[in-house]
Amino acid sequence: MFGGLITLAMAAIVDLLIHRRAASLRNLFFLLMSGASFVLLSGLPEYLFPELPALAFLTLKSGLAPLSGALALACLWQWLGESAEDRIVYYAIVWGSTALILSALIMAILVVTAPGHLAHELVLASVLINVLAVLLTTATVLRAAHLGDTLGRELVLPCLFLSLAVAGLNGREVVHQATGPLIWSLTALCTIVFFLTLVNLGIRHSHRNRKLERLAGMSQENDGATGLPQGSVLLSKVDDAFWRSARLNTQCTVICLHLRNLYELSEIAGHSVDEQILSSMTARIRRAVGFRCVVGLYHPRCFVIVISAVKQTRVSEQLLNRLRIVMNKPLTVTGWRAENHVFQPQFSIGALTVTANTSNPAQVIDEAERLAQQALEDDELSECTTGY
Repeated sequence: MFGGLITLAMAAIVDLLIHRRAASLRNLFFLLMSGASFVLLSGLPEYLFPELPALAFLTLKSGLAPLSGALALACLWQWLGESAEDRIVYYAIVWGSTALILSALIMAILVVTAPGHLAHELVLASVLINVLAVLLTTATVLRAAHLGDTLGRELVLPCLFLSLAVAGLNGREVVHQATGPLIWSLTALCTIVFFLTLVNLGIRHSHRNRKLERLAGMSQENDGATGLPQGSVLLSKVDDAFWRSARLNTQCTVICLHLRNLYELSEIAGHSVDEQILSSMTARIRRAVGFRCVVGLYHPRCFVIVISAVKQTRVSEQLLNRLRIVMNKPLTVTGWRAENHVFQPQFSIGALTVTANTSNPAQVIDEAERLAQQALEDDELSECTTGY
């Protein structure tokens, strides 16, 4: 059992070093505290270090187990989601964890100050607290499962193994002679299975959270197909470009390129061609405008190019001509059946050259997109250019 707990602790440490998340640290702390409590109750430290005073072992046993129960309830608060808003679950977690922490402190004080002949009574009190902690945790999980919490349902089985493990470990404290090899084997097995299922649930829960965070923050990250910034990241880069232009007291040109037929081949060649087209169009735009300009994806069919510190209008005009020539060339893409298709880009361009220190970047982008949409409605493959 001790070897299994050490292995799980090492895995938790590796997970913390890789992900560096608060959840990983919390899982490691719970595993170390609960594992230390289980090992203490097994009597292994007393067997390995018989020269140490029994009072120290009794103090640790009386304090660590309730603290582990309090930490387990605190972790449940993080895990149970909406069911934690239930009044019964809320009071069970908040008041239950508070009571367990107070009982740990009281037991530690009593063990140190009480006379030696009360040691057996203190052991019984500690066992009773441990059992109550397990019952409270199990009742909280059952209540969450009853409310429809899917994670609560998955925690019911670990709570069953926890109950069996605690019963076996605390049974040694009360009736030592009643525990034999069979009971010890079942206790060790239940302990390892409990921690294994809990670690598995923890990994799955963390994975789901990371996936949700990625989905929730997708609008703030780079586009997966093109690597271009989008959302708030794009706006921050545009703000920087405007700030540089304002500092140099120059103008700034914002170009919106609307690719009207991006999804033209999706039905016959598969949806994967959209990513191929976007990647190729991104490479063409970069080749046309260079890496000094800000290039982003306003939405899947609209590219944004920002030219900062524009001192002469002809510079923007030359770049627009080069962009139109590069983008107008046909492109060969590969469909889902490995067949080749020719994609002829159909696009419209809206461009604005503005004074950077008196303009709002978001409004300028919206106006440039409106001009691109206007050119699209007029069915013109040309740019509408306005300056103010």
